[in-house]
Amino acid sequence: MRGHILIVDDDREMRDFLEILLEKEGYKVKTAERADKALRYLSQDEFDLIITDLKMPKIDGLDFLRRVREINEKVRVILVTAFASAETAYEAMKEGAFDYVEKHFEVDSFLDIVERALKQKKEKKEGDGAFTPGQVVKFGQMLTRNKEMIRIFNMIKKIADTTANVLILGESGTGKELVARAIHEHSSRKSRPFVAINCGGIPENLLESELFGHVKGSFTGAYTDKIGLMELASGGTVFLDEISELTPALQVKLLRVVEEKSFRRVGGGENIHVNIRIISATNRNLQERVKAGKFREDLYYRLNVIPIELPPLRHRKEDIPILVEHFIEKYARAFSKEIRNISSYALELLSQYSFPGNIRELEHIIERSVALETSNIILPDNLIFDLTKSEDALSKLDEIGDEGINLNEVLTKIEKSLIEKALKKVNGSRTKAAELLHITVDSLKYRMEKLNIT
Repeated sequence: MRGHILIVDDDREMRDFLEILLEKEGYKVKTAERADKALRYLSQDEFDLIITDLKMPKIDGLDFLRRVREINEKVRVILVTAFASAETAYEAMKEGAFDYVEKHFEVDSFLDIVERALKQKKEKKEGDGAFTPGQVVKFGQMLTRNKEMIRIFNMIKKIADTTANVLILGESGTGKELVARAIHEHSSRKSRPFVAINCGGIPENLLESELFGHVKGSFTGAYTDKIGLMELASGGTVFLDEISELTPALQVKLLRVVEEKSFRRVGGGENIHVNIRIISATNRNLQERVKAGKFREDLYYRLNVIPIELPPLRHRKEDIPILVEHFIEKYARAFSKEIRNISSYALELLSQYSFPGNIRELEHIIERSVALETSNIILPDNLIFDLTKSEDALSKLDEIGDEGINLNEVLTKIEKSLIEKALKKVNGSRTKAAELLHITVDSLKYRMEKLNIT
């Protein structure tokens, strides 16, 4: 016996269809027309998987799911519904559902989901392999000891092998593509392509052809047929970065891909079907763009089945030392240098900085530092920060709006301004300026170099 499955659906035809289908595949199957009856079965017998309708009388699928988790938190649950929406799907995933499918599913795809759900239960992936907050965790190409990031890593492990679309939110430089790659690498699609597309980095008139391909003669310069990236990614994962930059016309075409897994090449009349999982990302507020009429609401909900919001580096300062160590090792090897460490004062300066460019900015700082350093340790002299955003923040100090203000950036700018004023007051004497500021001359020197003060 391949597994014991409980089917719960008030539609007799659907129950019978699923029972016949699954028994032919070698599964032991029991059926129930009502949720309360299914709960009785669950308390009396051991099941590996429950397949339940979302809309049922008296107890709906989500409430049933919650009660199932109370009785047996290890059993896997797949929701089958004719009324699938992003909201209910997300709620189902939060409540512990393995996956959800619409009633007009393809049989092979459905059986694949069933098989993966049972395989995951057998391997006990949930729990046994969970990361623990406080430890340094390497996951994919990411490193952290931050509690929120570890929560995200554990979440990725749970949702990686589902078919649900994922929307990754976060500021530029927080590692959204690394998260998308980790989801792909921990899924059953990992042997198939991972195709990353920057929707804001391709000219508008070329993006449609890049995504969907074109047929010969469809526009000036289309000398041959071209296969689009969506088609090349079939069987794998498509990562759509800067999804907010899509034009309204491309949003309509993408919605069809999300809903029907099919599209037409530019200038073509044939429907091309693909098997892809879509992961999107943006550093913009998509909900605000929906309200402003710049992004389709139906597409937003289809993409935002499972949202993952990455914290900025300034909210995970405990990760700076381990990231610095990682980037030093990476660029020392790339530049053939013997640098293996960073001075405590240089590390302190990094820890005090707000990193408006997040991890990407930290990496660039360390890359420059390793390239410039002539000793075997990174010193504060070679840390170069971008303070342009700090200056912008200071200019708005008297007009804090709804978006707030970055206090660390403002304080950095104030520090620079006060040092410059102190030096001017004493005609450039570092000794006297240090006395005015109640710091040592060495500290003043480091601060001046850090802030590019001459």
